[in-house]
Amino acid sequence: MAKRLTRAEVPVEETWNLDDLFPSKEAWEQALKELERDLVTVTQYKGRIAEGPGILLAACLAQEALYQRFLVVANYASLHLSADGTDPTNQEMAGRAGDLNSKLEAAVSFVRSELLALPDGTLERYFAEEPELGKFRRTLERTMEEKPHVLSPETEVALASLGEVFESPYTVYQRAKLTDMTFAPIKDEQGNELPMSFAGYEGKYEKSENVAIRRAAYASFADGLEAYQNTLGATFATEVKKNVVISRLRRYPSATHMQLHSQEIPIEVYNNILDVIFTQLAPHMRRYAELRKRVLGLDKMLYCDIEAPLDPEYNPKMTYQEAQKLIVDALRVLGPEYTEIMEAAFRDRWIDWCDNIGKSTGAFCSAAYGVHPYILTTWPDNMRGAFTLAHELGHAGHFELSSRNNRLADAMLVSTFFVEAPSTMNELLLADYILARHTETRMRRWVIMGLLQTYHHNFVRHLLEGELQRRIYALAEEGQTITAKTLSTVKGQILSDFWGDTVEIDDGARLTWMRQPHYYMGLYPYTYAAGLTISTAVAQDIKTQGQPAVERWLEVLKAGGIKKPLELAQMAGVDMSKPDPIRKAVAYVGSLVDEVEKTF
Repeated sequence: MAKRLTRAEVPVEETWNLDDLFPSKEAWEQALKELERDLVTVTQYKGRIAEGPGILLAACLAQEALYQRFLVVANYASLHLSADGTDPTNQEMAGRAGDLNSKLEAAVSFVRSELLALPDGTLERYFAEEPELGKFRRTLERTMEEKPHVLSPETEVALASLGEVFESPYTVYQRAKLTDMTFAPIKDEQGNELPMSFAGYEGKYEKSENVAIRRAAYASFADGLEAYQNTLGATFATEVKKNVVISRLRRYPSATHMQLHSQEIPIEVYNNILDVIFTQLAPHMRRYAELRKRVLGLDKMLYCDIEAPLDPEYNPKMTYQEAQKLIVDALRVLGPEYTEIMEAAFRDRWIDWCDNIGKSTGAFCSAAYGVHPYILTTWPDNMRGAFTLAHELGHAGHFELSSRNNRLADAMLVSTFFVEAPSTMNELLLADYILARHTETRMRRWVIMGLLQTYHHNFVRHLLEGELQRRIYALAEEGQTITAKTLSTVKGQILSDFWGDTVEIDDGARLTWMRQPHYYMGLYPYTYAAGLTISTAVAQDIKTQGQPAVERWLEVLKAGGIKKPLELAQMAGVDMSKPDPIRKAVAYVGSLVDEVEKTF
């Protein structure tokens, strides 16, 4: 059985260079202590915001400086934990960063409370009297929009102090997933043992061309999930209950309204995305599932088969080094500055692409203002990995351009509604680049099927997660107790509603609410579909309009969070207030299924 490496055994060139954040853990330790000491730089203004615009400006500048330092400290700890969640030192660092976050939030909470206590019209007067305060206009105006939902200063301080406690559902989930959860090894057809892990299943076995290995891995994976269902069911329920209670305290109509408020998205847009894709995409995906069953000669279509390769003998291999060149070349269409960012990511080790025990599963991009982003992935040695990496580099490019052109708050506080658009855009551009340079049927078909994987990931997997959130929050608002059984029952019903009788929904499928951390990040899952809808429209514009569409897109990336997400989409030429772009994106997916069907 192949041995998974420990973090210490991984070649350094396959890891990210965290020295760009801090040269050592000792330097991090010192920065953490200094930051805690310097909280007084903002608390000195407590009780004084009403004195005038100069005091508010000074408090804003001090708060910004503290947050900028904290983000670097927190990112360093978080990245270490993601690289090896089994290391007690990394666990301790993450805990200490979380504790500092609570102290910081408690220290600065007075700014928000005192700002909201200002008489109507005062803030506009402050802007007129102190032009420099305009640098914080967007942030301050967003804060004032919370006025109907603010609690007493004492309560706000108490809630801020409980920040680490409120994050505990996510913490428990990650600890269970990365350090406690184990999966039984499986055997190949020759009887050889193969190791199983969360990362191994998602990165390798789930899409294996070998039906026996794929189904054996799925069975092992489901058994591993089942053993933790009650623990993680309680964790999920705690997250939901937390949001329901806080939304009532803050006088929102529901927890859903509260979470959408932070995204600056009307509930009608949220419902449009879930409703249109859930109902209109289902026929296309059922047709694709039926094609897969027929072509692969499957006895039945299990849930673990829906992403099995349709042409199992054709799986283009690709080294990490080959992917570098392909991605950079594909994204040159976005101009020299964007290309330079992509090249720097590879050259300067922004990317952690190895596999080791304790490493976080999946892929993500993390950024702290003032320092370049970091990307985590586990390289699968195939071309599909290039699409995943291009996706995360889309986040990196967005963060970098946004940071170069905006202050901290406007750079970092991009609504989750929009944040997946730049990432999926890169996947679409990569696909177009490959298709333009290949005429052979199998390669073109593979790329189109790769695109369908992207749409499955965002329009099916994450959208159905979003639908689970919608239904579970509705039950919680009605006072129903949320348990593992509730979650599995609702998840199973959603999958049955979407797939109909084309896919067999078994207990393993019903347990898939345990797979993703996104449930602990607000209403995040549905935003993948929102972002891909935007990028689908813009990618089509780049193909038909060329440079003008590219320029619009770059301006959107540089804008960061200075505009609301629907306004950013409008800048790119997409009106997300209406269901039309969603319907067009779904129709495009249907056309991709048509193309694949023609080749078999």
